[in-house]
Amino acid sequence: MVHQLDLTPVPLAAAGGGQLLPVTPVLGVVTAVLLAAAVAVAGWGLLGHGHAVLRAGLRAVVQLAAVALVITWVVGSLWWSALFVLLMFTVAVRTAGRRITPGPEWTRAAAPIGAGVLPVLALLLGVGLLPLKGLSVIPVAGILIGGALTATSLAGRRALDELRQRHGEVEAALALGFEPRDARLEICRTAAATSLVPALDQTRTVGLVTLPGAFVGMLLGGATPVQAGAVQLFVLVALLAVESVAIVVVLELVARGLVGAEPVPDGVR
Repeated sequence: MVHQLDLTPVPLAAAGGGQLLPVTPVLGVVTAVLLAAAVAVAGWGLLGHGHAVLRAGLRAVVQLAAVALVITWVVGSLWWSALFVLLMFTVAVRTAGRRITPGPEWTRAAAPIGAGVLPVLALLLGVGLLPLKGLSVIPVAGILIGGALTATSLAGRRALDELRQRHGEVEAALALGFEPRDARLEICRTAAATSLVPALDQTRTVGLVTLPGAFVGMLLGGATPVQAGAVQLFVLVALLAVESVAIVVVLELVARGLVGAEPVPDGVR
């Protein structure tokens, strides 16, 4: 049924107003304490991300406040909803691209993210499973784009790190007659493929270790456990497809030297 992918929960009195946690000043205080703890632990452990944790937390506050103000009227218009999805896509491309490389080729992160997300959205809309309205399109697109962002960022960084650490093996493969693309793929494919492990683990352990947001949200919104489980299963499988495509495409970009790869030495092209 078309309405099965409407992930927006409807408040339920029986479920504490449809809220997973009560929104009170105590929630704000606890959130602030946890953020401070995260910053402190990152600093104490010399992880090198103390300031990044603080900035991420503060940005999340500002961004969620802005989205809360904007989303109520954005979802009322299909065109505004489409622009909002485009904004999410643009931010994802910049975030993943800059994680992979500081150079201007960060824009090429649009290829793996788009290749993973657009076919799935087109399929859902084409078969009528996803209603053509902002209230449904925005959350589904956000879930898929978020998954593609993570996979692209992790795969790109791991592939490039592997090529830098094992550049001698790449040169050896080139000397043996491998094409540059094939030589790079031979070295970095396995490392980049591990970027799919988080999605695999989440799918394998769903219901046993975690109860993901879509499942809990639909239960709080009044859906039956079967309906909530069916939608959550779709989300997990869709993320596997989206992230697999994103990893394959970003690997291709790295292998062809289009993103962050070092030039091939002269004489072995």
